[in-house]
Amino acid sequence: MTTPAAHTTPGVAARAQSFNAAAALYAANRPSYPPRLLDALEELTGRPLKGARVADVGAGTGIASALLHARGARVTAIEPGAGMAAQFRAGNPGIPLVRGDGNSLPLATASADLITYAQAWHWTDPAKAAPEARRVLRPGGALALWWNIADHSAPWLAAQDARIRDFLGVDRSAEQRAAATTSGSAAADPANGPAERVGPPSTDLPGLDFTERRIPHTRNVPLATHLANLASHSAFLVLGEEPTKEFMTSEQAVLSEIFPDGTVEEQYVVHLRLALN
Repeated sequence: MTTPAAHTTPGVAARAQSFNAAAALYAANRPSYPPRLLDALEELTGRPLKGARVADVGAGTGIASALLHARGARVTAIEPGAGMAAQFRAGNPGIPLVRGDGNSLPLATASADLITYAQAWHWTDPAKAAPEARRVLRPGGALALWWNIADHSAPWLAAQDARIRDFLGVDRSAEQRAAATTSGSAAADPANGPAERVGPPSTDLPGLDFTERRIPHTRNVPLATHLANLASHSAFLVLGEEPTKEFMTSEQAVLSEIFPDGTVEEQYVVHLRLALN
């Protein structure tokens, strides 16, 4: 299998924008979040989600917004991308959506009880997004950031991690050095990681003291869904159709031996960080 390591690595903006042409792929194949995450939000904020004014920033296709809405929250979704916003509106006609991003929230001061970033904080500039969140939150409101991280205690996921990194030409040592010196968004995880710049945020955001929860969960999906989920991540989206197809074909052969019945058990840990304003 060839490697795209010699290719120029696209910038963060290009990777963020790559989702707009693949919004349907994203909506159909990305994992959701477990009910225990919503329970943790209520526990840490000290109030029920029902009736809470929630701004879900970087809402994407609406995976988190829909869960918050179903729990009774008064959700306003914020999404910068045209393609993702169109997919959101198609799937969630009852949830208001405003175009915008976390660096300059299109919301009134002290208008939200809770601001959520589901799989999205890493696309912001924390130096801008943190004070914007504090402006929009009411006193006593909360900022919640979370990510679905592949659980690499499962040997097959750890091995897949290595294959993805090798294929993408990721320098693990350089990545770790970058994560240690950045202010919150460059730590990587391979199913979300070289594929997407994700990871738990730094806790050195001015005026915010984060509490952390880690919530494991699994889902059982057809092998095709698992591969489509991988293909919906930004590194593969910007890589191009042919290299992505090459990797997925090879990965299908490997995983067919591990999961001969064609059903993949994906294991995740939701990394939640929440701070009161």
